[in-house]
Amino acid sequence: MNGPYKPGTPCWIDLMVPDQQAALDFYSDLFGWQGEVGPPETGGYSVCQLKGKPVAGIMKAMNPDGTVPDPMPPTVWTTYLSTDGIEATLKAVTDAGGSVMVGPMDVMELGRMAVITDPTGAVVGLWQAGSFDGAGIVNEHGALIWNELSTSDTDAAAAFYSAVLPISPAPSQMPGAQGYTEFKVGGRAIGGMMDLSSMPPGVPPHWLPYFQVDDVDSIQAAAVRSGGSVKAPAFDMAAGRMAVLSDPQGGTFAVITASEPDQSA
Repeated sequence: MNGPYKPGTPCWIDLMVPDQQAALDFYSDLFGWQGEVGPPETGGYSVCQLKGKPVAGIMKAMNPDGTVPDPMPPTVWTTYLSTDGIEATLKAVTDAGGSVMVGPMDVMELGRMAVITDPTGAVVGLWQAGSFDGAGIVNEHGALIWNELSTSDTDAAAAFYSAVLPISPAPSQMPGAQGYTEFKVGGRAIGGMMDLSSMPPGVPPHWLPYFQVDDVDSIQAAAVRSGGSVKAPAFDMAAGRMAVLSDPQGGTFAVITASEPDQSA
């Protein structure tokens, strides 16, 4: 990626975990990332890199005052959508029936962030770039390639995201993907949406990051060897071969060997 992300495009992901170093070790081994616990002024936030470019953040779960949360929040990957005006976007969020969980706040000179909940209950971040645009490499082995919303009300979610950002929901034209919605920015697919009905009961609405990998089956096996678990074993689908995995602390993500390179982040 060279230059800023268009508003509405997923531009960054990060993970909040009880054991930051364990998460850094797991993902570094799995994807070839480089990362270490960050300096105190950033709360220890780690910007993981691949080929010298930022790909994802990992941070220790903590309260704003630096204390350990009790109870500990669930370990989840957060997707961040790009915006060029975070205050205006947050007003649109509340006007459209969403809620603001965190923010807005400055992250040094890097940019401004917030975290919101859409009307169906899915949590997603917002990022207004300063000196930091977001992921510097995408669509390669070990890097982000897709972000997907699973929700209990696809019509309500489509209306919400198109109201708050320049996102255009459209039925997927990919063969074998009936019922799947693509989120488009400037005519380009940048993410997707599906109904929760195909998932086990009790799974809440959520955004899921997909990482491109060269061999889904070997990554699945490596994740299990490192203490991770398999949510959906490797299978072939419209866009390629994929699996849904969880790290040892419960952070869930998908891996895919995409057969459609233009279905990208």
